[in-house]
Amino acid sequence: MNDRSVKTAVVTGGGHGIGRALCRRLAENRVKVVVADIDGDAAATVAAEIDGVAKKIDVSSEEAVGELVADVETEIGAIDMFISNAGVGFGDGDSGAISAEGGMISTKDRWGLCWNVNVMAQVYAARAVIPRMLERGGGYIVNIASAAGLLSQIGDAAYSATKHASVGFAESLAINYGDDGISVSVVCPQAVATRMIGIEDDSDGVAGGFGGNEVDGILQPAEVADIIVDQALSGRFLILTHPQVATYFQRKASDYDRWIGGMRRFRRSLAK
Repeated sequence: MNDRSVKTAVVTGGGHGIGRALCRRLAENRVKVVVADIDGDAAATVAAEIDGVAKKIDVSSEEAVGELVADVETEIGAIDMFISNAGVGFGDGDSGAISAEGGMISTKDRWGLCWNVNVMAQVYAARAVIPRMLERGGGYIVNIASAAGLLSQIGDAAYSATKHASVGFAESLAINYGDDGISVSVVCPQAVATRMIGIEDDSDGVAGGFGGNEVDGILQPAEVADIIVDQALSGRFLILTHPQVATYFQRKASDYDRWIGGMRRFRRSLAK
């Protein structure tokens, strides 16, 4: 498949940040974009800007995701690309990695929320859309994970663990359905100028970051969206918006204990 065959795309978490930038970029490619977000007002704003369609949805509900896919295919057309971009992160609470509660963003059950949004929402989307894609002979699945899914996010164990699961699920999809015309990509960015790291929408600056996120530079969402769309359409599985991640991942794999020691030192440096 190529970009001319993508006529309709769904982007979850499309109201803000990377999701919004992806919606804009796809619209530039003359793709009809369904902007899906739990923030219905934000989804509507983006959809109006790009002549898309807004859908308010809580992606942690399998029923809601199934209804979204069915409604889009009935009302608009076959979904050629589904981008599972919605994600959450809360930071460790007072007891660190074992905390149930959130840290920087307060929540009583950060593990449950991270699991449902960062992992199960991607499972629900795949369950709903892949059988339809198989009937049509192909499609694109793009799951947004994080560099934390290959490495680790210091100060957010739930985020790191669920992003690892996201990467693993994408691998399984690529292995299972790659021979059937379904192109699967997983995106593992480092810091991007979004609300996730404390930078509001439409900010031209890149001042922000926490837990060492900013160590390799903070990219603007539009830059990231360009990389994602171009590489997904070319059929690339692992999309790294920050090339340094490949080197870190290789070092981790070659000597896990040394890598853990290095991450401990890095953690200590952040606490100074």
